Amino acid sequence: MSEIGIPLLGDTFPEMKVQTTHGVIELPKAFAGKWFILFSHPADFTPVCTTEFVAFQKRYDRFRSLNCELIGLSVDQVFSHIKWEEWIKEKLGVEIEFPIIADTSEVAKKLGLIHPGKGTNTVRAVFVVDPEAKVRVILYYPQELGRNMDEILRIVEALQVSDKYNVAMPANWPNNELIGDKVIVPPPKDVKTAKERIERSKAGQLECFDWWLCYKKLEK
Repeated sequence: MSEIGIPLLGDTFPEMKVQTTHGVIELPKAFAGKWFILFSHPADFTPVCTTEFVAFQKRYDRFRSLNCELIGLSVDQVFSHIKWEEWIKEKLGVEIEFPIIADTSEVAKKLGLIHPGKGTNTVRAVFVVDPEAKVRVILYYPQELGRNMDEILRIVEALQVSDKYNVAMPANWPNNELIGDKVIVPPPKDVKTAKERIERSKAGQLECFDWWLCYKKLEK
C-alpha cells in the first residue's frame, strides 16, 4: 500500500498514533479483537455533521452489541471537538461517547480523505475494519449528503454473518426481494459440484433458481 492514498479493500489498516477527545490512541491496536468504524466529517459545528454524530451516538449501543467501536475524525483541533460535544449535549441532549480524532491532516492524507477542491476539509468517508485489522468496506460521500447509519450497521452485521457461515449476502439483506432473509450459497467452482447442486435442489435439500444461484435459510 502506498504511503499516501486510499487503502485498498483487504489491506491492513495503517498503524498510526492519533490525538483524540479520549487521549492518545494507537490504531488499529486500540481496537484489537474488535470491529471498528473510522468515519471522517468535514468540520465541527456544521449542520450535516451534527446530525450524523447524533445518529451515530443513538446507535452506539447497537454497534457495540456487534463488537464494533466507533471513532470520528476531522481536521479540527481537539478543543473544537470538545466544545462541539458540549454544544450537542447542552442543546440536543445527546452525549457523544466515542472518541474523535483531532487531525493535523496527516491522518487524512494517509487515508486519502482530503476533499478535492474543498481546501483542507475531509470527505465523509467510512472505513469498516475487522478484528484482524483488515479494511473490509470503504464508503465515500460528498459534503452535502449525510450518511445512512442503519446501512452501516447492516454492513457490519452482514459481514459478520458472511464470515461466520461462509455465505454471501443478497441485495437489501435481510429484506431481499427474491429470497427474504435467506443467504446465498457461494457458487460452485467445478462441474462436479454444479451437478451436485442440481441433485440437491431436486431432492429438496437446497433451494436454487439454477445451479449457480442457490440459497438457504441461515441456521444460527
